Amino acid sequence: MSDPSLSDTAVIVNEFGEIGLDHDLISSATETLLTLTTGCLCCAIRTDLVQTLLDLDARQRRGEIRFARVLVETSGLADPAPILAALMTDPALAGRFAIAAIATLVDAELGQATLSRHPEARRQVAMADRILLTKTDRTAATAELRARLAALNPAVTATPGPGDAQWLLAPPGPLPADVPPIALHTAAITTATIRRTEPVPALALTLLLQSLAEHCGPRLLRLKGIVDLAESPGHPAVIHGVQHVFSTPAFLDAWPTGDHTTRIVLIGEALPPHFAARLLDTIIAEVQDEQARATAREPPAP
Repeated sequence: MSDPSLSDTAVIVNEFGEIGLDHDLISSATETLLTLTTGCLCCAIRTDLVQTLLDLDARQRRGEIRFARVLVETSGLADPAPILAALMTDPALAGRFAIAAIATLVDAELGQATLSRHPEARRQVAMADRILLTKTDRTAATAELRARLAALNPAVTATPGPGDAQWLLAPPGPLPADVPPIALHTAAITTATIRRTEPVPALALTLLLQSLAEHCGPRLLRLKGIVDLAESPGHPAVIHGVQHVFSTPAFLDAWPTGDHTTRIVLIGEALPPHFAARLLDTIIAEVQDEQARATAREPPAP
């Protein structure tokens, strides 16, 4: 936290247990540090983390503190899905905070065993926007560990440590073009990619997200994608979802790369591998048929 690029950062540290220790080990000369001691962050989120964020916002509005971003360090026991869902749906936070990225640290020495024993660890890797391998000064990550991480999250390549502020604060990059169309792996977690070269009608995207929320619900750990909408050529929509909750699409001024295809990555538990892609195909066909019927019903121009 001595990096000057983090000087306008508020840090929320969750500690598991009744006695806080991390706050004694972290320098907070230039950051606002709050220690949460109410237990696992995902268990106390609605009455603890949300309120802490609102308190931070209120203190900044009163001129007591200044920050440009908030870093939330969860305990190693935290399941990220309910945390993200609560932050995305809490009305008091709307318009005040937005989730920028999820960073997950994986121990190069013990990561393989941890992933095998703890489903929370597998979820943290699967839902990450960036993955950092720690303790690489002591041992290199094995090929087996890297393969496990790639299977859990094919859209993110693990970075060997140490990580710096630039790595931590960089916005998530665009979805890579070489994400495999379907990746199925152990621990009941599946990943699938929807890819389309033709524009997607906005109504079809809305119906897709509604259907996924209805049929997949809590099994859908995370959805992220960039969509070429027929109604906004040249201005792709970025979509994010956690379980049954989807944020309002954000429109980019231009495509971030030369790849202008629609790419949507789904990460979930025991999701049928072809369900989402086939569902979108069906929805698009129905929307286009209805549009054609509506055009045929229009009276001829006088």
